[in-house]
Amino acid sequence: MSEVIRYSHRAHPVEVSAGYQTLSGSLTLPESAKGIILFAHGSGSSRLSPRNRYVAEVLNQAGLGTLLFDLLTTDEESEDALRREHRFDIGLLADRLSGATDWVIGQPETKGLNIGYFGASTGAAAALMAAGQRRTQVDAIVSRGGRPDLAGPFLKNVTAPTLLIVGSEDYEVIKLNRYAFQQLQCDKDMMLVAGATHLFEEPGTLESVARAASQWFTQHLSQPHHAHPTTTR
Repeated sequence: MSEVIRYSHRAHPVEVSAGYQTLSGSLTLPESAKGIILFAHGSGSSRLSPRNRYVAEVLNQAGLGTLLFDLLTTDEESEDALRREHRFDIGLLADRLSGATDWVIGQPETKGLNIGYFGASTGAAAALMAAGQRRTQVDAIVSRGGRPDLAGPFLKNVTAPTLLIVGSEDYEVIKLNRYAFQQLQCDKDMMLVAGATHLFEEPGTLESVARAASQWFTQHLSQPHHAHPTTTR
């Protein structure tokens, strides 16, 4: 088990045990963290995603811990680069996120924290699927430019308050998010970021995402801590 050290806005490399696999991660825990957000990156990305790292820093500034980690092993990433056989395997990605959740719950420095998921692209589907399977363990979810529709029937099982954020110029993804929004039966909201396309590369758009995510997580993770049993599936 990796030792977890509490830093103030400094990322600490960790090895995350997720089932039979060990995944590389980066953990940041501000003093007196209000909760911890696990990031599920999109297809073809990794824990080094500059967009997710930016959002994570904004969350850290708001007093929230963050865990960015690779959903695939090094070998799986190599295979995926050639055949793209893992990036759309939402069940596999959700299982990895669930494993990382168990790891967080089991760490001395993080086991008492409320848990949030931040998912981007296909990672949003993995976050919602995992949350639908772990209804008592996930306290809030934010999706950035996500494909929540790929979570399928698990959408109706999600109980965590969920915010879907989509660029106003990302027309097809807006349609898919609206479909998923109708399936969700939890506390929910959907936000369109004006002028943003799928990757939120336009000036000020990613800042809007980070600000909205920070507000959503701060609001919903400030509730009294829920008991998080390590196994609910």
